[in-house]
Amino acid sequence: MADHQEASVTLPSEPASVPTARRYVAEVLAGWGLDDGGDTADAIRLIVSELATNAVLHTFGQSPTFTVDVRLVREELLHVGVTDSHPRRPRRLPAAVQQDNGRGLVIIRSLAAEAGGRLSVTPTEEGGKTVAITLPWTAARVAI
Repeated sequence: MADHQEASVTLPSEPASVPTARRYVAEVLAGWGLDDGGDTADAIRLIVSELATNAVLHTFGQSPTFTVDVRLVREELLHVGVTDSHPRRPRRLPAAVQQDNGRGLVIIRSLAAEAGGRLSVTPTEEGGKTVAITLPWTAARVAI
């Protein structure tokens, strides 16, 4: 395996793109050796779903597309990020007990932390942002 592998896809910023993003990442990671049926793959699919959903819902139509990037560095670090062109950084929304949304970042942060990883938000040169997780690949290969 090469020292650095990467893949990306740019999708329309619409709800139908969320499952496409999820499938794309699952296929890339399976190609890199991640067991598609394991808990780790499930967790990463959930993280991608939450990141893509946030890119669609919280950019208020001001980002016509979003890009999903997947990188594996030296078989040590897995990076999965979603970039959109909206400048507003994500923020934790108050989640009432009966509320169906507002928990995405909490879920992402929790799943990443369980695997020894982290969540980051980085501004882009074009004025948007990338919301990403970075995980140790050994954790991704074994289990979250």
